Amino acid sequence: MNPQSRSTSYSSTLAPRAVRRPSVSSRLSFAVSNAERGENSNGQGMAVQHQIEEEIAKIKRYEDFTTIDWVQDAAREQLRRKSRRKRTAGLYDTGRFDWKQRILESYEAAQGWIVVTIIGAAIGLNAALLNIITEWLSDIKLGYCKTGFYLNENFCCWGEDNGCADWHRWTGFEPVNYVIYIIFAICFSFTAATLVKSYAPYAAGSGISEIKCIIAGFVMKGFLGFWTLLIKSIALPLAIGSGLSVGKEGPSVHYAVCTGNVISRMFTKYRRNASKTREILSACAAAGVAVAFGSPIGGVLFSLEEMSSYFPLKTMWRSYFCALVATAVLAAMNPFRTGQLVMFQVKYDRTWHFFEVVFYIIIGIFGGLYGAFVMKWNLRVQAFRKKYLSNYAILEATLLAAATAIVCYPNAFLRIEMTESMEILFLECEGAEDYHGLCEPDHRLRNVVSLLVATVVRVFFVIISYGCKVPAGIFVPSMAIGASFGRTVGIIVQALHEANPGSVFFSTCQPDVPCITPGTYAFLGAAAALSGIMHITVSVVVIMFELTGALTYILPTMIVVGVTKAVSELFGKGGIADRMIWFSGFPYLDNKEDHNFGVPVSHAMIADVVSIPSTGLTLKAVERLLSKDSYQGFPIVDDENNKILLGYIGRTELCYAAERARKERTLSPLAKCTFAPRTNIDPIPTIYAPATPSSSSAPYGEQHEPDYSTSTQTTIDFSPYIDLTPLSVHPRLPLETVMELFRKIGPRVVLIEHRGRLMGLVTVKDCLKYQFKAEAAEHGERERVMLGIEEEGQERVWEVMRGVAGWVSDRVSGWSGGRVRLRDSWEGSRRQEAGGILEGTEMELDEGVGVGAGW
Repeated sequence: MNPQSRSTSYSSTLAPRAVRRPSVSSRLSFAVSNAERGENSNGQGMAVQHQIEEEIAKIKRYEDFTTIDWVQDAAREQLRRKSRRKRTAGLYDTGRFDWKQRILESYEAAQGWIVVTIIGAAIGLNAALLNIITEWLSDIKLGYCKTGFYLNENFCCWGEDNGCADWHRWTGFEPVNYVIYIIFAICFSFTAATLVKSYAPYAAGSGISEIKCIIAGFVMKGFLGFWTLLIKSIALPLAIGSGLSVGKEGPSVHYAVCTGNVISRMFTKYRRNASKTREILSACAAAGVAVAFGSPIGGVLFSLEEMSSYFPLKTMWRSYFCALVATAVLAAMNPFRTGQLVMFQVKYDRTWHFFEVVFYIIIGIFGGLYGAFVMKWNLRVQAFRKKYLSNYAILEATLLAAATAIVCYPNAFLRIEMTESMEILFLECEGAEDYHGLCEPDHRLRNVVSLLVATVVRVFFVIISYGCKVPAGIFVPSMAIGASFGRTVGIIVQALHEANPGSVFFSTCQPDVPCITPGTYAFLGAAAALSGIMHITVSVVVIMFELTGALTYILPTMIVVGVTKAVSELFGKGGIADRMIWFSGFPYLDNKEDHNFGVPVSHAMIADVVSIPSTGLTLKAVERLLSKDSYQGFPIVDDENNKILLGYIGRTELCYAAERARKERTLSPLAKCTFAPRTNIDPIPTIYAPATPSSSSAPYGEQHEPDYSTSTQTTIDFSPYIDLTPLSVHPRLPLETVMELFRKIGPRVVLIEHRGRLMGLVTVKDCLKYQFKAEAAEHGERERVMLGIEEEGQERVWEVMRGVAGWVSDRVSGWSGGRVRLRDSWEGSRRQEAGGILEGTEMELDEGVGVGAGW
C-alpha cells in the first residue's frame, strides 16, 4: 500500500479501500445510527452531541504518526467533568442519589490508583520472570545442572563460591565447549530477530526514544500494543542470552510502558483521554527503571529527568506508587533467592580518602569521553544500517551474535553475562568469591590487561550492536564497560599503595587495614559510563546509591557524575536517546535545550497555506480538497482575498461532517457548504457539535434543522465543527517563544495572523526544520564536506562487505556442489527506507512504519 492510499483511507467518501482496521465509513455509520437512535429515543441534544464527540475522538485514535493536540484534549476533559457534575447535580435534585451512585463516584475517584496498582504488580511479575529466564539462558551456553536442567549455575551450586560438582560443562574438551557456546549464541539471536521481524517490529531496540516522543504526544500505533509487549518479553531474554552487547534495563522501560498501555486501555477513563494516559505512561516508565535496578526512587527521578516533558505533582505521586508496587512484587518474587532486587547489589562498609578524588576525576573524564565516542560512532553505524542493511535484519543480528561469541569467549570477563560480570567487579576481595584470580596480587598484571581488553572490545561491540533489530538496551553494557575500566584503575591504585605505603600521598591510610577497595572504583566507573551515555545526573546518583546502600559514597558518586556531565557538555547536549530522536526525525522539542535564534516566527512558518473560505465551497470541492491535499487541518477565512481568520477545522472533523451529512440526506455534489461561524454560540467553548444547527436550550433536531429532503435545500452547515478559538500569534513573535508554547501548552498547530489576516501556520516540525537549517548554516561548508566523506566511506565499507559475502557464498556453493546457494539469499535490489514520521498538518504516511496492532 502506498502512502497516498493510506492517507485517503481516513475518508470513506473519497476512495474506499480494503484495510486491516475497521473503515472510517463503518465507524461513521455506526455513530450516525447510534446518534439517530439516541435522538429518537429520548430527544436529548446533549446525548447526541456527546455521542459525536466520543466517535470523533475514537476515530482520531487511528491517525498514526501525528501529534496530540493537548489544548483540545484539555477542553474535552473539561467538558467530561462538566457533564459529570451536571449529572450528579441532577441526581441530587431528583433525590435519586443513593448508595449505588456513591459507590460509582468513589470508584471513579479511586480508579487511577486501582489502575496503577494493577499495572505495578504486572510489571514486577514480568520483571521477575524475565530475570530468571535470562540467567538460565546465559548459563546454558556454558553447561548444565545435573540435578535439575532448569537450574542456572547459581541455583545449582547454591552456597558454593567457586562452582560445584553438580554444575557440569558440556564436554571436557574446551574447543567443543567453544563451538557449543557459539551455536547457542547464534540460535538465540536468530530466534529473537525472527520473532521481532515476523510479529512485532516495534519490539526491536530500546524504545526509550520513542516513548519520550509518545509521552510528549506523538502517536505511534502498535508501539505500545499487546503484540509488542508479548514479543519484547519473549525475545529480550533470548537477545541477552545470545551474548550480544546489549542490556535488558533499557527495554524494561519499554515493556513496562507497554504493560501500562495495555491495561489502562481496558478502562474507558484512560482509553479516551490522552492526558490521563500520559500520567500512566510516565508512572510506568518509572516502574520499569525501578524493577531494572531495584531503585524505586531512582526510577521516579529518571522519569522526571529523562522521560517526561510534563511532570506535575500528581504524576510524581502516581509514579512513586507504581514503582513501589512493582518493586514490592519483585521483592516478593525474589528471583535471585538472595533477598536482592538485582544481581549486582552490594554493600560497602569502608570509607574513602580524599586523595582518591584524583582518581575519581579520571573515572569521570573517562565516562564523558566514552559517551561522546560511542554516540558519535553509533549514529554512523545506524546510518549505515538504515541505508544498506534494512533488508538483512535477521542475518545481521545472527552474525553479530556469532562474532561476539567468537571474540568474547577467550576473555574471562566477556564470556559471562554482563550483570554477572558487574557483580564480580563490584565486590570487595575480603570474604568474597575470587573470580579469575581478581583479588590475587600475583595476577594483577594479567587482570589489568584482561580488563582493558574487555573494555575496548565491549565498546566496539556496543557501537555496532546497539540498534540492531532485537530488543537491545545500552544501560548495562555501558555500566559493564565503566565497571571494567574502574576496576582497572582501582587495581592500579591498590598496587601503587602497596608499592609505596609510606608515601605522603597515602598518609591518610591506616596501617594493617585495607586502604584501597577496587570494587568501589568499578562501581563509580559504572555510574560514570551510564551518566556519559544518557546525560543524566541526579537519577544516576540515586540509582547507584540504592544499589549499594552506602551513604559514605554519595559524595564520590556526585563528584564522578559531575565531572562526567562537564566533559559530556563539551561534545554536545543530549544523551543517546535524544540523539536517536534527532536521527529518526521524530517531532520532539527537547526542553533541555536553550535556543537563541534571534528571528521571528515568520521565518519558520508555512506561508502557502491551504485555507477554506467561509462560503461558496461545494461538497464536491470539499471532497476534492480532502482527497488531494496532504494537510490535517484547514484554517477558515472570510474569503480568499481578504484572508480574515475565522477559525480552524481539523481534517477528521471535516471528514466526519461530510460523511454524516451524506448519511442523513441524499446530497448533490453541487450542494453549498458554509463554514461561517454562527452568532448565537454557547458561551461555553465546545470542540464538537452535531452536524445540524441546534441551540443550547433545545434538543437536537427540534429547532433550526435544515430540511435536506427538499429540492431547494442546497446548503450544508459545517460551522458547529469549527474551532473558533485556535491558538494564533503575531508574525513578529520570537521563534523561541513559539517553541515554548509548543512545549508548555502542546497545540498541534499555531496559526500566524496579522491584524486579523491569516499569514501562515507553524508546527513542531517546522520549528525543527528551521533549527536544523540554522545549525547546518552555522557549521557551513565543513559539515557538508564531512558528510560527503562519511557517505563515501560507508559505500566503501558496503562494497567490502558485499565482496566478503560473495566470496563466502561462492566457497560454500563450491563445497556443497551447488546444492547450497547463499548468494540468492542476500543479493537483490536494496530497498531504501522512507521517512514516514509526520506531525502537525501532514498526512503522508510510510508503508511499514506503523506495524503492529494498537491495543
